[in-house]
Amino acid sequence: MTFADNILIITCILVAAAWFTSLSTISSFSSSWAEEMDSYVGDACSVTRYPDLCIHSLASYSNSAKRDPRKWARAGVSVTISEAKLASQYLARLESRNTTRGRDRAALSDCIELFQDTLDNLHGSLGALRNFTGQGFDSQMRSAISWLSAALTDQNTCLDGFSGQDREDKMKQIQLLQKRVLNTTYMTSNALALVNRLATSGPERSGEILA
Repeated sequence: MTFADNILIITCILVAAAWFTSLSTISSFSSSWAEEMDSYVGDACSVTRYPDLCIHSLASYSNSAKRDPRKWARAGVSVTISEAKLASQYLARLESRNTTRGRDRAALSDCIELFQDTLDNLHGSLGALRNFTGQGFDSQMRSAISWLSAALTDQNTCLDGFSGQDREDKMKQIQLLQKRVLNTTYMTSNALALVNRLATSGPERSGEILA
């Protein structure tokens, strides 16, 4: 083996070592970054009644929201609006199939109307958070909380229409409907908890106004 061959081998070894060191550094950084992001959403969701659902639905906001309670409140309401829209569309499709009868059909019709109100109330709450100026903080928080509470009442009223129907032959689609509405109710509850946290944190921790 020539001197040049030895130099080539040593060079290859050094390059490989540098490459593995770089990969290790990147992996360590990525792991640290992921843990930091998890800590943000975990801390935000710690005040909610359904933290696992909260973390699942809001994890993508960690990088932008970090520890800003206002951004988390807005994110909570935003994802709830998306879920409520899906539930509303599901209810409409179910009604169009014309497969429900009697009390179930009447309850379904009521639910469709109630979910339209739910969406209006959720948008009202998001509007209050978006129009946040730092002045009139308490009034704006009361409005946001009031809108969310009204949305939660709409959803519970929808579910009440199907209560007392735990018969063995209950249609599977009604069970799926209840599950869909319940999920929206849980997300609304989480959003309300996040807004309440913002309300108790005060305007000084509200973060920058978002466009």
